[in-house]
Amino acid sequence: MAVAIAAAVRCLRASTRRRALWSASWSADPEASAQPSPSTSPDKKKKPLPSSQDRLSDVKDAVNERKLPPELRGRPNAVRSETDIVNVVEQRIWHSMEEGHFENLPGKGKPLNLSTNPHADPAEDTLYRILSQNGCAPEWVELNKEIRGMIANWRSALRKACENRSEDDGSAWYDDSRVLQERIRQINDKVFRYNLIVPFGRQMSGLNWDRELGKLNLK
Repeated sequence: MAVAIAAAVRCLRASTRRRALWSASWSADPEASAQPSPSTSPDKKKKPLPSSQDRLSDVKDAVNERKLPPELRGRPNAVRSETDIVNVVEQRIWHSMEEGHFENLPGKGKPLNLSTNPHADPAEDTLYRILSQNGCAPEWVELNKEIRGMIANWRSALRKACENRSEDDGSAWYDDSRVLQERIRQINDKVFRYNLIVPFGRQMSGLNWDRELGKLNLK
């Protein structure tokens, strides 16, 4: 009988000890149990994906990089202006000349064939050839000559008006400046039309009254 009682007491003590440990594990630090596991730590978050604008910028940089000569690729700080690229091209030409790469070119010593332009649009090349054979020039060529002549005459008239300018009588200068400004408007209208029909890269700038007076140190 005593042995059975002692065994029951031992079982009861063991059960009480297990309940105490179980309660302590839940009540000791509730915030600690809410902490994320190391595998979900905020420090190990995935990097955000690049935006579409960043990807587009990377593509543009790659395209511009491919346009550079091999000597300048991977060296963005080495290209400060177009002159840097021109210098590389000139160096290649001189090296090729020194190595004799231009000695046995086809057609060497023969006159150039200027009847066609391989770099122009075929339709435009045919049109220009027909105009040239009939002693005519494209409209933009004739308009360019006309505009340059008008600008030269206008600047000559401006110099004369400035020489005849009198501080005592400003009426003559007022009339001359009004006529000259009206002629500027006519010239700039022709410049605008010229820039619409001229091939790309041959556009010109119009006249500006203040800038032209500044060249003569007058206001």
